[in-house]
Amino acid sequence: MTEPRTAVPQPRTAVVDALRDAYQAELADGTDRFFQPRRTDCPWCGAHQLRARLRTRDLFQYKPGHFALDRCDGCGHVFQNPALTEDGLAFYYRDFYDGLGEQRLGGAFGTRRRTYLGRARSVLPFAAAPERWLDVGTGHGHFCEAARELFPTTVFDGLDLSAGVELAAQHGRIAHAHRGAFPDLPGLEGQYDVVSMFHYLEHSTDPRRELAAARQVLRPDGLLLIEVPDPQSRYARLLGRWWLPWLQPQHLHLAPAANLRARLAELGFTVLLEQHAEAHDPIDLLAACWLLLDALAPREDAPWHPGTPPGRLRQALRAAVFLAGAPALLLAALADRLLARAAGPAGLSNAYRLLARKDG
Repeated sequence: MTEPRTAVPQPRTAVVDALRDAYQAELADGTDRFFQPRRTDCPWCGAHQLRARLRTRDLFQYKPGHFALDRCDGCGHVFQNPALTEDGLAFYYRDFYDGLGEQRLGGAFGTRRRTYLGRARSVLPFAAAPERWLDVGTGHGHFCEAARELFPTTVFDGLDLSAGVELAAQHGRIAHAHRGAFPDLPGLEGQYDVVSMFHYLEHSTDPRRELAAARQVLRPDGLLLIEVPDPQSRYARLLGRWWLPWLQPQHLHLAPAANLRARLAELGFTVLLEQHAEAHDPIDLLAACWLLLDALAPREDAPWHPGTPPGRLRQALRAAVFLAGAPALLLAALADRLLARAAGPAGLSNAYRLLARKDG
């Protein structure tokens, strides 16, 4: 078997320069076309009891635009309002997981083996050796690669919208790559014993369709494993816009656990397991500190920023901000670790995990 060929990465400055004209042309008419009309009802329960939950900008790429999250007082669902159009989703996702962002995020996802194994272990008491497993929103397939240690006989397939799923197949992390929107892919009905969705549903435009699609591809008594951010986390209130899981403009829907449990029951699932402390990722304070420093520092070069690229002085000032903030970052990381054990009882868990069985 030959090793897959990997393209030699270009210097970031060259990539940015090559993209600049196209981005500036796309932004010439502003960002209004990237947003749908604002809705007055909850997309989860239909209630008209909405209130503003968060107003922010893109704190990750600093692409232009302002974003709003509303909360339904009827069911607690939090959703982006106004939501992005298809053009908006394409614009704000571009160069985050692929292109400019691929190397940075691909490396970060590849270092989370312990997290992936923890997710996979939640299935072991209910299915020791599933035959086929579909990981929806698999990215570069790192979860599947790690989970194979616990399930050596299981065939892992991956599904994603990005080209990362094809790279995952090339590198042998998954057996088959399915690229496209999950509800629209044909030929998968009744093929899988386990379907996993890790931090995927919050990115979808219609979580209900995604859950229905999962039921379609599962065999009778198959398992659906879901992990999503918890909008009821106390960190969400304490940290405000600096709470990492808000992740605007990418996170479109954040459902409380009770809502998701009820929807699964309506679709014919029985929830077998609900975990909060086990799904917590101890990164809230560190991420908030990093985002704050990044907001204070001069911007790094990016093709969607107008004006001339930053010179050496601005680059030096940016480095100085992070150097000065290094002690705060270290303290935040230590605090995250110290508080991790109390995250569940204290209501600080930033995510929750549900395992449900498709009723035969």
